[in-house]
Amino acid sequence: MPLPSSAFALIDAALAEDVGPGDFTTLWTVPEERRAEARIVAKSPGVIAGSEVAAEVFRRVDPSLEVSVGVVDGTAVEPGDVAMTVLGSARSILTAERTALNFMQRLSGVATVTRRYVRAVEGTGARVIDTRKTTPGMRALEKAAVVSGGGANHRFGLHDMVMIKDNHIAAAGGITAAVKAVRRQNERGLKVEVETTTLDEVREALAAGADRVMFDNMDPPLMRQAVDLVRAADPRPETEASGGITLDTIHGYAQTGVDFISIGALTHSAPSLDLSLQLRAA
Repeated sequence: MPLPSSAFALIDAALAEDVGPGDFTTLWTVPEERRAEARIVAKSPGVIAGSEVAAEVFRRVDPSLEVSVGVVDGTAVEPGDVAMTVLGSARSILTAERTALNFMQRLSGVATVTRRYVRAVEGTGARVIDTRKTTPGMRALEKAAVVSGGGANHRFGLHDMVMIKDNHIAAAGGITAAVKAVRRQNERGLKVEVETTTLDEVREALAAGADRVMFDNMDPPLMRQAVDLVRAADPRPETEASGGITLDTIHGYAQTGVDFISIGALTHSAPSLDLSLQLRAA
């Protein structure tokens, strides 16, 4: 998958932050002519993501480096598996090392956590989706990592879907008023999702004509009733579960028949996957 255009500016900013006026440790200890081979190796089991971002970091530092991606994004790895090899200037490899690893470890962590949630709902029909709770500037990359882990993307930002949440409802004067106001102005034809917390709010969202009804912080028994209400509607909106759902509880929510389960933890709490760069003289 080609990198999003935003990734290049992000890589440049990360390198500028790390390298600054120069990598003096490397410049003063490694001979300019020294060549090396480096391998990025998994130190714990997980799912790889961000390999192309890491490869681009090496190329940005030194276009002459020969970068070989050993496993494509979405591939499960075990300790000792080689995810990438780099051949060329030892100085260039060492200067790029930390920035490349930062991206790849972070994104592989997102993919790894996502894969765990996806496996937890297998056989239920529910799909695991992400949220906008992403690292500023890294949304496109983190959402790509969710896909690498087997999840799906919710809206990218505020501009590609209307999501009427509790504060919008309070400010607009209710669910009906909020949806009517959107319908009057929705020349873009954006899907309209409404957040609900009670069965009465579900009924109101259905009557207003929501395209997707979100069940926020409902327990599974209540959510099962909410799903039944939506299934009886014609046309039937999509359904989404959200709020406080963990890896331990997600299967119970998936069994309610809900279409989507949004998990903020895929991006806001994923620990980085343990990867290391091992270098040897070429």
